[in-house]
Amino acid sequence: MSIYNYVSIVSVLLLTLLILVQTRGASLGAGIGSTGEVNTERRGTDKTIYQLTVVTGLVFTLSLLLSVIIV
Repeated sequence: MSIYNYVSIVSVLLLTLLILVQTRGASLGAGIGSTGEVNTERRGTDKTIYQLTVVTGLVFTLSLLLSVIIV
């Protein structure tokens, strides 16, 4: 296995964990019709987790592309 495969495996596991950890400000009922604020600004740890999720998604995508192109 190449280094790109290891990076892909680690990044997909981390990405899954980060997605599951994220919370939304609005409850599930807000999407059904209750009054809930859907567009909220991310602050604190929520913003950091969101940014880490985006970076991890980019790392995962790039590692897959590089493994396809190089190998």
